[in-house]
Amino acid sequence: MLLVMRHYDIHAEARQAQPTMVATTTLPAEEIGPWLAKTYGAVASVMAAHSAGPSGPPFARYHRLADGRFVIEAGFPVSAVTEGAGDVQPAELPGGSVAITVHTGPYDQMEQAYEALASWVSGHGGELAGDAWEVYFSDPVQQPDPATWRTQIVQPYRPV
Repeated sequence: MLLVMRHYDIHAEARQAQPTMVATTTLPAEEIGPWLAKTYGAVASVMAAHSAGPSGPPFARYHRLADGRFVIEAGFPVSAVTEGAGDVQPAELPGGSVAITVHTGPYDQMEQAYEALASWVSGHGGELAGDAWEVYFSDPVQQPDPATWRTQIVQPYRPV
């Protein structure tokens, strides 16, 4: 199989911490997609019950465990903290320095984007500072062609 190296445009930003509403779980990779599909609906329902709405597109933040599973936090950014219910609770995406790129294509081909971000951070004298998160600009139900899916990847880092 021929591996095509992609070019990713990367830029840095200083961000404020972002309040969110999320659900969190631990899953193997093959169970992530179905869980996300139902979780975004559950988070949206809790927000609607509190007369709140998202202030941006859905996101997911992944932390890989030693056993290959992932701790996943998924939901929406919000403009104001809202009361949680059940598995849906308020949380926060961290503020600080972040490196950002956009991946176009299937989710299972994003590894090069993560590698490009890590390389960019290192090349600019920084170190990775926590787990990245993905912001989903495309809805696979409304855009069934994975080649068109756009995902922003946000990687926190510490300048050194």
